[in-house]
Amino acid sequence: MKVLVVSVHPDDETLGCGGTLLKHRKQGDQLFWMIITKPDESTGFCKEFIKERKNQIKAVSNIYGFEAVHELEFNTTKLHAIDFSTLMKSISQVINEVKPEIIYMNNRSDIHTDHQVAAKALISCTKSFRYPFIKKILMYECISETEIAPSFPENIFIPNVFSDITDFIEQKIEIMKLYRSEIQETPLPRSIENIRALARYRGASCGVDYAEAFMLVRERF
Repeated sequence: MKVLVVSVHPDDETLGCGGTLLKHRKQGDQLFWMIITKPDESTGFCKEFIKERKNQIKAVSNIYGFEAVHELEFNTTKLHAIDFSTLMKSISQVINEVKPEIIYMNNRSDIHTDHQVAAKALISCTKSFRYPFIKKILMYECISETEIAPSFPENIFIPNVFSDITDFIEQKIEIMKLYRSEIQETPLPRSIENIRALARYRGASCGVDYAEAFMLVRERF
């Protein structure tokens, strides 16, 4: 089974489906990673942060055992300013190269504009009649981006698929700690305590100790 996880920003994959990715790896599935954006000095990031982020991506990739990492390298926080067809073309190239059967992607209604733009492009790039090899597409939640979106009906993340990550929660948290600049102090959303609490809450929704939750975009048997 080929699995492609899409991160608009590195760390999205671990927050949203890190435990599930570890479970896929244990099952012997092939994992691939698409990272859509990068930090750049032109958008206010220092050289030290950019270097550290590259090292983090390498370390995280090694732990998950990705077959390949596809970095599109659009500037972070600037996806709204990019020609949409350019973004779609870059995403489509990766999808056609990997030919994934399962895709994990950011939630379409997250508060972060980059997430919204990327999700729209991904849905456009995964039409069933053009990509018949895709069997399942799932949107994951990113704590501090998904739940903070205004609670309008069109924005609410309503999980309908749950993945038991009880055996992988501790490793997920250890991977998340590699993204040092993204970890916050309690009670802020991205504290270790709250990452664990969300997994505990999602687990309670499906009768296990810890879980990750998804919204099913499409599935073909």
